[in-house]
Amino acid sequence: MTDRTRLALMLAPALLVLGGLFLTGLGLSLLRSFRYIPALGLTDPDLGAYAAVLTAPGFLTSLGLSLWIATASTLIASTFALGAALLLRQTFTGRAIISFLFQINLTIPHVVGAVGILYLVSQSGSFARLAHAGGLIGAPSEFPPLTHDPFAIGIILTYVWKEVPFIGLILLASLQSIRPEHEAAARSLGANRWQVFRHVLLPLLMPALAAASALVFAFAFGAYEIPLILGAHAPEALPVAAWRSFTAIDLAARPQAHAMAIVIALIGAVLLALYARVALRKGGRDAV
Repeated sequence: MTDRTRLALMLAPALLVLGGLFLTGLGLSLLRSFRYIPALGLTDPDLGAYAAVLTAPGFLTSLGLSLWIATASTLIASTFALGAALLLRQTFTGRAIISFLFQINLTIPHVVGAVGILYLVSQSGSFARLAHAGGLIGAPSEFPPLTHDPFAIGIILTYVWKEVPFIGLILLASLQSIRPEHEAAARSLGANRWQVFRHVLLPLLMPALAAASALVFAFAFGAYEIPLILGAHAPEALPVAAWRSFTAIDLAARPQAHAMAIVIALIGAVLLALYARVALRKGGRDAV
C-alpha cells in the first residue's frame, strides 16, 4: 500500500462526513431555489426565483461590489503576505517574536476582527476621536468614512488583516521546500536580488500563492458577516442581500434567497477555477 493510498484511507471518514453534510445542504438549497418547498405549498418546480434574482434592479451592483471586495482583498493580502514570507524567511534578531505576532490573529474570528475595525476606524471610532483630540479635524464626523462606505474600505481592511498571515504561512511552508541551490545558481550567473526573486523564487512559489489566493478570493466573495457589519446599506454585497432575503419575514422570499445562494456558489466556483488556472499557467510559463 502506497503512502498516498494510506493517507486517502485515513482521511476518508472525515471527508465522507464533511462532504455528505456539504452536498446535502447544497442539494436542499438547489431544490428550494427551484421553488420546491412542500412545507410552503410549493410543489411545482420552476425557475421563477432565478428570474426574480437575476432581473432585480440591484443585482448587478451587488455583484460588482462583491467582486471588488474579493479582488482587492486578495491582491493586497497576497502582496503583503509574499513580502512578509520573504522577510520571515531570513534570520535576524527578534524573528521568533515577529513570527508569533504575525500568526497571532489567525486565532481571532472574522467577526471579532470586523468589530475591532469598526471601533477603530469608523467615524465614531478611536482614531476619529484621537484625530479630533489632536486638532487634526474639527469633529469626529469629519474623519474619512472607512466603514459603511461605497468603496468597502473597512471590509477590505478586515480581510487583508485576517488573510495576510494565512497566505503567508502557506508561502513560508513552500519556501522551506525550495533548496538554496536554485538561488545560488542564479547568483553565480550574475543575477541580482530582484532577478533571483523574479525568475527563481516567484515561479516556484506561484502554485502555493495561486492556491492560497484562490481560497481567499472564494471566501471573500461568498462570506456575509463582515460585509453585514462594515458594509453600506446601499449598495450591499451579494451575500448580504441573500442573507436579508433568507431572514425576511415573508417566507415567499425563501426561494429567491436559495437561488441567490446558488448563484453566488456558481459564480464563486467559476471565478475560483479561472483564477487558479490563470495563476498556475502563469507560474508554469515563468518557471520555463
